Formats: sequence, structure tokens, C-alpha cells
Amino acid sequence: MVNTALPPNPKSNLLSIIEAELPATAIEPLDRKYWSEHVGLEFIQSLAFRDDLEAIKVAIGGNFYATCSFAAAAKYVELSCRVSIAAHSLRIRYQPSENTMMIDLSTIHSLELIQNLHEPRSKDCLFGLLNECSTPMGSRMLRSNIIQPSSQVESTLMPRYDALEELTMKEDMFFEIRKALKGFTDVEKLLTSQSSIFATEFAIDLVLRVKAFVIAVPQLREALSAARTDLLKRVYGLCRAEVTQLVMGIITETINDDVTAVKTPIDMRNQRTYAVKSGVHGLLDIARQTYKEATEDAYQHVDELSKEHELVIRVNFDHRRKFWLRLENEFEDRQLPDVFINKIIRNRWIECQTLVLVQLNNRITDSHNEAVMLSENIIQQLLDNIREHVPELFRVCEGIALLDMVASFAQSATTRDYIRPEISDTLALKSARHPICERANPERFVPNDAYASEQHRFQITTGCNMSGKSTYIRMVALMQVMAQIGSFVPAQYASFPVFQQLFVRISTDDNIEANMSTFSLEMREMAFILRNINNKSLAIIDELGRGTSSRDGLAIALAISEALIQSNSIVWFATHYQELTKILGSRPGVLNIHLETDISNSSQDQAQMTMLYKIKSGPVQENSYGINLARAMGFPGNFIEVAQKVSQTLADTMERQKDASESRRLIRQRKAILNLTSMLTQLMKSEMDDAAVGSYLRRLQDEFVLQMDGASVEEHHEEIS
Repeated sequence: MVNTALPPNPKSNLLSIIEAELPATAIEPLDRKYWSEHVGLEFIQSLAFRDDLEAIKVAIGGNFYATCSFAAAAKYVELSCRVSIAAHSLRIRYQPSENTMMIDLSTIHSLELIQNLHEPRSKDCLFGLLNECSTPMGSRMLRSNIIQPSSQVESTLMPRYDALEELTMKEDMFFEIRKALKGFTDVEKLLTSQSSIFATEFAIDLVLRVKAFVIAVPQLREALSAARTDLLKRVYGLCRAEVTQLVMGIITETINDDVTAVKTPIDMRNQRTYAVKSGVHGLLDIARQTYKEATEDAYQHVDELSKEHELVIRVNFDHRRKFWLRLENEFEDRQLPDVFINKIIRNRWIECQTLVLVQLNNRITDSHNEAVMLSENIIQQLLDNIREHVPELFRVCEGIALLDMVASFAQSATTRDYIRPEISDTLALKSARHPICERANPERFVPNDAYASEQHRFQITTGCNMSGKSTYIRMVALMQVMAQIGSFVPAQYASFPVFQQLFVRISTDDNIEANMSTFSLEMREMAFILRNINNKSLAIIDELGRGTSSRDGLAIALAISEALIQSNSIVWFATHYQELTKILGSRPGVLNIHLETDISNSSQDQAQMTMLYKIKSGPVQENSYGINLARAMGFPGNFIEVAQKVSQTLADTMERQKDASESRRLIRQRKAILNLTSMLTQLMKSEMDDAAVGSYLRRLQDEFVLQMDGASVEEHHEEIS
């Protein structure tokens, strides 16, 4: 641990928590200068395997603290253990937090999980969509969960689903909880900061935040009294009176009972002056008496001015001018008396002071500063006493933050018609909706289905430009993140497996800051994905190979597709390379899908292309797009007719050649057998009744016979859909 966090320096709260949770752990100090991102990057550059360097750089992008910690660990081994590691001989891998899904920085940006790419302040991102939290603590927990979704089903996801379902069904309890949460102040800043850095005034404010926090706990506990699910009952238990009453007793020994958190400048100054109880310090009581008398003199002075000059004078206060006066601007026929100085003329008002008021302000400020100074040691001792209960308070804060996040999910679920997802081995979505796009266009958004299993794990997604390919595959990734943070999802039905890794590779413009082309960035990110992907990964690849020539791009897309298929991961691969659908379409595990487009003729016999944004089985039939575009551009009719005949002849020839291939027929049959095996395995895990099972088996039999007879799998699935 950094040496500044250990004695003789003030003990950090992190150290206190480590000692409380891991009492037998030996803690070694290390100089602060070794905790350096620059040093960490140098160690990685010199020690890691050369083949791993680019993938590691992508993995640690934006992970400042992980890089600093690696630098400290490497330096400790070098200095204390006297171990020298040979260059490029160390296997270095970036591991996410335990029991979480790894999401790299590129994926966070590409999916707009935390921030909108085009408008950083916009709420059109997943965090902005789901953040209905009532406390800053809940917002921080939501952000942390989105970046690191949980992979623990029984201990994390199911309790959250259960609690969320209970909140959506018990409306009265939900509103009572939301009301109670609004009373909580953000005390985590107090619990995670050193007392020595606070000015006394700020320290008093923090003590009052803790006081407001512990006062709000009993109300939340009362709101949770009717809870029945494990998570809500666990939060109810964390809000027990023993902890809050103990901290409240420490505060009330020193702080006046009627002092609470306020917002106006004058109330804040009075609060800081009178925060400490009378009788604790004699000189403090004298300073406060002086403050009180000077303040009363100021108000009396204003009353005398009002009577003497027959004016309506309002007293105002701010931190810069202290007490100042406001008069209505009615002095067109007469002058403002000379007693008023420091005049500022507004449209309807005149702001000013008097010499006597300035002098009284100085007296008041001096007595206030003296009271705050005399309160310093008392307040700092109070903070130290509160910090002795940091572990207990942290647990309460974490429980409240978790409850706030789940309540935020409940708010989203009830107002946006979200449903509870299932956790299984299959990814299946019925009428799923892109959560962010739906909010922008709720009336026009078209729902879609998605299905992925072991035999449909690599899905080649095609479609013409603007057909919705990118929106569709991002929808799947976003809903997976929502499911693994414990949220309900926008669909009629949803089932998700639990993934350990999420990779998203979206086509972008040139990255000027890194000074690398689009293609170089693509290859760097894909190298990282290929080195880390496995059968517990979900990958979303969009338009790979656009940054280079068509031939090279196709070759690279094909090679990467082969590697992704062999990884047994679930992949949605959106591409404009139609050749991939033909080359890979018959491979086991590969499924061709496309976004549907309607082409019709207008009254002027011109082609009209309408994007339906609906997913369909099979590759996109794009052969006629160019011909219809030529018709729309006014090409002669005989030209269009000849082009259509040539196109149809070529298509028929290719289809005959394809069907005549014995090897392709065998591949299709093997694929049909594997699909049947997968369907039967899923049927064994289902809970359908005997009648439904019989009907399903008969349909499977009919499909299998057709496929084994040589029918096109893609065409048959299209007929069924």
C-alpha cells in the first residue's frame, strides 16, 4: 500500500476497511513515487511477451489505477525481493474484478454505456436511461455495475430480479422507499476523505450530512418492513438501529439537536456558528454571543433606516458582500440619501449598503470566524470518533446504494414496460427493443427477435445501408448488459446466458489522438478480442474491414470469422461482404440473417426502397438493389429488362452449381443433425407439458426430413418465420 496511507501518517479509510475485513493480511508500505501509470506502462512494454503487447494496451486503456498498481507490485518485487525479470518473459493478462463480466474501454465507448458519443451531456446512453436514482450513492453504484456487470446468478442476479419484481408489484412500498431515499445525503465523501484536508466550515457541513443520513435510516427501515425478498430484507437488516443510534449519540453529544443541513447562505453561516453545543467551550460561547449581538444590531440598524427615510428596505445576505440592502428603484424625482453607499442599480431594484452596516458586517465576520476556529478541534475530534465506525457505515451506504439502484430499475420497468429476463443456456429475445432508440422514437421503433445457441452461435447479419444492422446487434449487447446488472429488459420475452466477457468492435472514423488509421485501430482491437475470447464470451462485430481494400478486407473478415467460429463464442457479425454468407453459410454453428427491405414500384414505374427494420432468416437478397436504383435514376426500360434477365441467369447457374456439390450436401446434412441434437438437448431442459412436447417433436421431425432430403436450410427457416 502507498506509504502515505500508513502510520505515522493519518490512517486512510481504505486501510481501516482492509484491516476490518482481512485482519490477518500483512500490509507492506511502498513509496508514492512508484505508483505511476508511466512506470507501469514501461514495465509492461519491457516485460510482456511481444505478441501480447498490443492486446494488453487495449485491455488497460483507461484503467489508470490498475496500471499504477501493477507498477507498484513490479517495483516491490524488484526492490524488496531482489528479483530481476528478463525482458519479454512475463505472461501479463488483464483480469476483470472477480465474478464480473469484462468490458473493455472500447466497448464502453462503442455501446455508449456511460456517455453519448455525439453529445456528452445527453442522457441518450445506457447510464442516462437507467439512472432514476434518488441518491449520488445509487448513481455511482449503477455506473460501476454497468461497467462491470455481475456474472453471479444465484447470489446477485436472482436476488435483484426478485427484489425488482416485488417493488413493481407492491406500489405502496415502492413509493415509500423512493420517498425515504430522497432524505439521504451523500456521506461517502466524508467516509473516504482525510479529516485534515477539511476546512472547519466544511467539516461542520459534513458532520451535519452524517446526522441527516442517520436520521433518514429509520424511515427507510420502516418502508422496508413489509419486504419479503432476500435482498430487501438484507438492506432492512443493515438499517438496524444499533449502528445509527451509536453514531447519532456521538453526534448529539457535541452538536445541537436543532442544527440540520440547510442551503441558504445566511442559514449556513448561522448553522456553522451554532453547530457545537453551549457549555463545551467557554470562549466559543463568548464569540457566539458577540456574533448574536452584532447580527441583532444589523437588523435594528435596517429598521431605523426604514423608519427614518420612509423606505421599504429588504435585508439580503451572500458570502461576498455579507449583509446588503435592496430598495425599490423609485428615486426618479428625488435622490437616494447619501447614507447609502456601494450602490448597484438594477432594473427594478437598487442594491446598496451603509457605512454602519459595513462595520457591523466586519464585527459579525470576525466573531463568526472566531467561533469556527474555536470549534475546529471539537469538530475534528468528532469526525475521528465517527470514523471509528467507518466499516459499519460503509455497509449501510452500500445497502442503501444497492436499494436505490434496484428502485431505479423498478421505476424504469414500470414506466417503459420492461419484463423480467430468464437466465438459461440460450439467448432468446421476443419483440426486443433497443432501449435507447426506443426512448427517442417510441412510436416508430420496430421490435425484433433474436436467438443464439450452440448451433446458432455465429450469426452473419447483412442488409443494405441504413437497414438497421448496427442498431440490431447493439440492441442485443445492451440488453445483455441490462440483464447482467439485474435490470428488467425491453421485450415480450427474454432469456440470457451469463457471459464472462463482452467485446464490441464498431466501425469508427480515424482516431486522431492515437495517430492510427481506421484499419490499424480495427486490427489492434481484433487482436485483443482474438487473444481473449472464449466460449463464455459475447462478441458484436460491425463492418469489419472497411478501412482497407475490398479484397484485403474480405480476406481478413473471413480469417477472423473462422477464428471466432472456432472459439465457440456467441457472435453477431454485421458485414457488407456478401461472400461471407456463401462461404460460411453451411458451416456448423453459422446462421445467416438479414434486415428486411421492401422494394416496390411507384406510380411513375420507379423503384421505391422502404426499410422495414425487421430481422429475417437467410442472407440478404441484394441482387436487385442496383437494378432498382438504375430504374429509379431513369435508365431505359430495355436496359433494365436485359439486366434483370442476366442477373436471374447468373443466380440460377450459381444455385445449380451449389446444389450439385456433393460436399455441400454432406455439410448441410451434418449441420441438420447438429441442429437436431441441440434442439433435443434444449427440449430435455424445458418444462413443456406432454402435448406440447409431442407437437414440437413432430415439427422437428418434419423439418429434419426436409433438410436431409436436400432442401435449403436457410429457405426453410425463412418459410417458417
